[in-house]
Amino acid sequence: MGKYQGYEKYKDSGVEWLGEIPQHWDSITISRLTSKITNGYVGPTRDILVESGIRYIQSLHIKDGKILFDRGHYFVKKEWSDQHQKSKLKLGDILIVQTGDIGQTALVKKEYENCNCHALIIMTPIKEKIDGSFLELFLRSQIGQYFLKCYQTGALHPHLNGTQIKDIKITLPPLDEQQAIAHFLDHKTKQIDDLIAKKEALLEKLDEKRTALISHAVTKGLDPNVPMKDSGIEWLGEIPKHWEVMHLKRKAQVRGGVAKGRKLDKEETLELPYLRVANVQDGYIDISDISYIEVLHNEIERYSLHDGDVLMNEGGDNDKLGRGAVWKAQINPCLHQNHVFSVRPNDKKISSWIALLTSSFYAKFYFFSRAKQSTNLASISSTNIKLFPAIFPPESERQEIRNYISNITTQIDQQKAKIQEAIELFKEYRTALITNAVTGKIDVRQVPIP
Repeated sequence: MGKYQGYEKYKDSGVEWLGEIPQHWDSITISRLTSKITNGYVGPTRDILVESGIRYIQSLHIKDGKILFDRGHYFVKKEWSDQHQKSKLKLGDILIVQTGDIGQTALVKKEYENCNCHALIIMTPIKEKIDGSFLELFLRSQIGQYFLKCYQTGALHPHLNGTQIKDIKITLPPLDEQQAIAHFLDHKTKQIDDLIAKKEALLEKLDEKRTALISHAVTKGLDPNVPMKDSGIEWLGEIPKHWEVMHLKRKAQVRGGVAKGRKLDKEETLELPYLRVANVQDGYIDISDISYIEVLHNEIERYSLHDGDVLMNEGGDNDKLGRGAVWKAQINPCLHQNHVFSVRPNDKKISSWIALLTSSFYAKFYFFSRAKQSTNLASISSTNIKLFPAIFPPESERQEIRNYISNITTQIDQQKAKIQEAIELFKEYRTALITNAVTGKIDVRQVPIP
C-alpha cells in the first residue's frame, strides 16, 4: 500500500483466502470470539411503528460501517421493545444486513445502545478476546465480504443465514494490536469519508441545478420577453400568456396496478415481470432488478404497460413521491404494481412532456402538499394525479424545451459521471486499506495519528 510497510515475519494462516498472516497472529472462527449470534425481530412492522419512542433500526439504515437515518426514522414503543429483548441492541454489538444490501455492517455505538432492530443479524463480540471495531472492520473488508457472500442463499430472494456466520475464520492479532488497527482505520476512513461526502454534495448540487433548470423551462419557457399571465394557481405564479393549464385527466388516463399477496388458483395464472416503486426513478426506468408476479390470464391486458405510458410512484419516501418516467417497452409484456400508477396519454407525443413536468419543483410541491403522510412515508391517490395542474405549451415549444433540457442534462450527467468515478476510486481505496490492515499485509502500529 505504498507508504505503509509490511510485518517482518509471516506464516501460513491455513486458510486459503487469508493466505499468509503476521507470525504472531492467529486465525480463528467467529464462534470462538462471540457470545451471541441472533436475529432482529422478523415479524410485520405495520402495527408496531409509532411516531416517536425507541429507535427501530432496519437494513436501509446500515451503510459502509455506519448507522444512518437519512432514509427515514422509525420508532417502536418502549413497552414493545422491552418485550422483545432478543432484538434489543447492546453497546458493541455488530449488525449485519441479511436481506437487501446483504453484508453491510455497522458497530452499535453509545447513541444506538438499547435501540431495537428489524431482520438484522446481531453479533455480540467477547470483549476479552476481540475488539468489536476490529471484527466489524474485518467483515467490511474484501475478505470478510467474500466470506459473507459465500453463506448467501436463494437466487430469487437472496438471504444471509446468520447461523452459518459463526464458521467464518478471521485474522486475530493481539487485543492491543486490534485496537491500534481499528484506531488507525477509524482515522483514515473518516478522512476518506469526508472526501466522499464533499463529492456527494457536488452531486446533490448538480441535481438541484438540473431540477431548477427544468422547473424554469417547463413553467416559464425559453423566451425571457414572452408576455405572461396569471396561471390561476397561487404557488405556480405566472406562465406564458399563450400556454394552457388543465387537469391531467383531460389529457390522459390514470391506471392502477396489480396488488401483491393475492391468493390465486395457480392453474389459471401466469407469472410475468412487473415494475415496483424502486424501478421508477426520477426521469428514467431502472430495469436492472425486475420482479415477477402471478396474475390471472384475463388480467394481463388490464395491468400491462403500453409504450409511452408515464409511470408515477404512489409514494414511499418523500423523494419518490410522484416522480415519473416514460415506459419505452423495454420488456414486453410487463405489468406494474398497485403502488405505481400508469398515466396513459391520449396522444403519445406528450408522454415525455408529462414526465418532465413531474421532475419540476411545482409538481413536487403539488404532490407533497396533497400526500397522505404516515410514519416516514407519504402517498398520493389516483385522484391527486388526475387533478394535477399540467402546463401545456404548443407542440413546437414543447419540442424546443425538450431539446434544451436534453442538452443541459447531458452536460450535467457528464459532470456527474466524472464525480461518481472519483467517488468509486475513493471507495476502492478505503476497502483496500481496510483489507490490508486487518489481514496484516501492512503494519500500522507505529503510524502517527493526530
